[in-house]
Amino acid sequence: MGHQADSHYDVIIVGSGPGGYVSAIRCSQLGLKTLCVERCGENNKPIFGGTCLNVGCIPSKALLDSSHNFQLANSGFEPHGINLKNITIDVRKMLERKEKIVSGLTKGVESLFKLNKVESILGEASVPEKGKVVVEEPSGNTITLSAENIIIATGSTPILLPFIECDGDKIVTSTGALDFKEVPERLGIIGAGAIGLELGSVWSRLGSEVVILEALENFLPSADQQISSEALKILSNQGLEVKLGAKVKEAKIVSEEVVVNFSDDSGESEIKVNKLVMAVGRKPQIKDIFASGLGIKINDQGFIEVNELCETSLKGIYAIGDVVRGPMLAHKASEEGIMVAENLAGESTEIDYGRIPFVIYTHPEIAWAGLTEEQALKKNLDISIGSFPFKASGRALASNETEGFVKIITNVQDDSIVGVHVIGPSAADIVQQGVIAMQLESSAEDLGLIMFSHPSYSEAFHEAALASRGNAIHIGNRKR
Repeated sequence: MGHQADSHYDVIIVGSGPGGYVSAIRCSQLGLKTLCVERCGENNKPIFGGTCLNVGCIPSKALLDSSHNFQLANSGFEPHGINLKNITIDVRKMLERKEKIVSGLTKGVESLFKLNKVESILGEASVPEKGKVVVEEPSGNTITLSAENIIIATGSTPILLPFIECDGDKIVTSTGALDFKEVPERLGIIGAGAIGLELGSVWSRLGSEVVILEALENFLPSADQQISSEALKILSNQGLEVKLGAKVKEAKIVSEEVVVNFSDDSGESEIKVNKLVMAVGRKPQIKDIFASGLGIKINDQGFIEVNELCETSLKGIYAIGDVVRGPMLAHKASEEGIMVAENLAGESTEIDYGRIPFVIYTHPEIAWAGLTEEQALKKNLDISIGSFPFKASGRALASNETEGFVKIITNVQDDSIVGVHVIGPSAADIVQQGVIAMQLESSAEDLGLIMFSHPSYSEAFHEAALASRGNAIHIGNRKR
């Protein structure tokens, strides 16, 4: 696609992750002349989809699914009367399947761009002044483009611990952990957040002995405490060893092993592992994007400062997704991208940041939205809690998925739903029903009056809503 130096666009978007590509499509749908700049890729072809599609959400879910199936085949089918012997895993084939899914989806973004008339260009973009974007193409050639509006959607990159050298083979980030060519005998992971738990689950199911070192004293502190403690119990039973309050001091490669020194309540310790994964979080990727005198405000953590409509301190320059405040989640980035696009086209769209769904794709899944019990009490809300265990669910019993529960928190004053928390089968989808209910301002009574199909996992959500009012049918009700 030829891009003349005098090309002028309504919108130029930097980055094609779930924030950038979704925003580009929506801008174009709304009649804005749109260009998306993407830097990664080889053979001078952009690879769309950012971290999420290429080295994040999608490949990790593919491996989680493969490893879960392996584990089922190994030990999960016995209760069904199915006996399998000497199961093996072909890691190379598992990785090939993952790559195929990834490339299908990234090519899918490319065809969505064509379908929606979004132009794209490969190169490293920078913003020298308002309304201008300079793109350095892989050939070294630079072109200057102009735009009424610029949206920065460059995402994030794994945080590296300054005292540990990442060699890309024995010591890796999440990206490397998606590509181990064989199952490590012993795997160390620094960080017990979503990424650490998901990657730990993948390799643990395939036979790794996994130790997760978490500096915080509390496990999953942003989740509801009941959910966190249930999750820790279940994951520990699955064989993940989680050491809390473990502060890593150093990690070095000694012959063929990684020796990790850390301290916790019991003093100084060391572990020896074959591979070490750093999963201590992610940081915004905005180096060299803005010219120094541009005056775009960036906070101490390195995030671009924006208002509630994602506009930066300079009019006409927006930023969305992992480079701005709020949780680093693909769906949050996408919604911000759509909001900016619609507002540029003269509509008025806002995001409700209080109801963003969070999901951790362990098995069982862990998911939540809205307030935790602790947050609700801190706000001095008069709350009622309804919960329902999957072990009382016919559907869960039939499929041997009885771990966990659904918990609904309501505000007693108006019976509104303020939080939904689930650990168990289909947790992500059940929480989404909770988000819909909260968004449509449904009361717990309304949920109780809705007919749910039987048998389904969603019935646990229905029963939890009934339980919050003391009307559950399939468990005893607490006296209110």
